[in-house]
Amino acid sequence: MSLESLALIEKWPVPTAAAAVVRADGTLLGAHGPTSQPFALASVTKPLAAYAVLVAYEEGAVELDEAAGPEGSTVRHLLAHTSGLAFDEHRVTAAPGQRRLYSNAGFEQLGDHLAKATEIPFGEYLQQAVLEPLGMTSTTLDGSPAKDGVSTVDDLVRFAAEVQAPRLLDPRTVAEAMTVQYPGTKGVLPGYGHQNPNDWGLGFEIRDSKSPHWTGGSSSPRTFGHFGQSGTFLWVDPDAGLACVALTDRLFGTWATEVWPAFTDAVLAESRR
Repeated sequence: MSLESLALIEKWPVPTAAAAVVRADGTLLGAHGPTSQPFALASVTKPLAAYAVLVAYEEGAVELDEAAGPEGSTVRHLLAHTSGLAFDEHRVTAAPGQRRLYSNAGFEQLGDHLAKATEIPFGEYLQQAVLEPLGMTSTTLDGSPAKDGVSTVDDLVRFAAEVQAPRLLDPRTVAEAMTVQYPGTKGVLPGYGHQNPNDWGLGFEIRDSKSPHWTGGSSSPRTFGHFGQSGTFLWVDPDAGLACVALTDRLFGTWATEVWPAFTDAVLAESRR
């Protein structure tokens, strides 16, 4: 089976795009475009970084509820964007747990915390803990764990299969990562405005009832994932039993808010048939 709906990326107003859909057992339902071409991930780096932190948690190097980041904050707060840190500045703007303040700075402090705890630079830890075991040979992180990853659709398909059927982590840990942390917390979803609640798990955004949203109108509330300002996204819909990756080389903007939801709905509709 090859999903014809993936060809919709050819109509996107971008220089280059690649996409693929994968089931939990690793079965590729379809792929389109240059799936081996490296793209800047922007914030789609965060789920990879979060997975490395969860490996460190299972190895006993860190605890989810140990102090990390600003005063009163924990590893869990940083993963769930509730540490109170500003978006792109290492500046506290709220008390931990009060608001969902999406924060690149929080993930950078998370990376620093893990590097100190393990005595391994974060990029190297990610390589050893996640990328190498999954065979993600074309993925690199040279810089911020919030936004400086580079990868291919082929590699991210491996990660999307792992998240659906974990081998590197206990499935209970992954279930926790896909569960709303600090329920009822309000905040702004970048590019989509104020959401009440603005639900997140541990490093993954959870769709729930958010509107507007970058996934589809037919995406289940349990859908989780991330999108990036470089025009990239990865979502997993547990109810549909599949995940989708799309990478482009055009910055996120109105074009994405217009074409992504319809694309997702087309993929879900075709996969159900």
